[in-house]
Amino acid sequence: MLPAIAVLLLCQLAGESLVRATGMPVPGPVIGIMILIAGVAIRQRVSATHDLADAAGPVAPLADGLLRNLSLLFVPAGCGIAERLAEVGPHVPLLLLILVISTVLALVATVTTFIAVRRLTGGD
Repeated sequence: MLPAIAVLLLCQLAGESLVRATGMPVPGPVIGIMILIAGVAIRQRVSATHDLADAAGPVAPLADGLLRNLSLLFVPAGCGIAERLAEVGPHVPLLLLILVISTVLALVATVTTFIAVRRLTGGD
């Protein structure tokens, strides 16, 4: 478990360092996850395995555990909103509208992508 955490933290550190060195307008953790994905893809190609869990090595069980408990990571954000409810309160209608619109757009993008992939792969 410790090597997996070290890999994740090193990828995040590399991403943060790259962003600060180049001034890219992208969050460091996003670059870090891209580095991790590139590493897994390279490892998968080098080892000629078709199983992503094998290619991910020690990171796979840690990632599964984090994904299973992902909802816990939203608790601090929810507490922060509840703590500043007086400041957020006047903006609730606009926030709800934005939430609904972004959800609809995400669903439309998902359906459009699904239809495009189905056509490209020859599905019915």
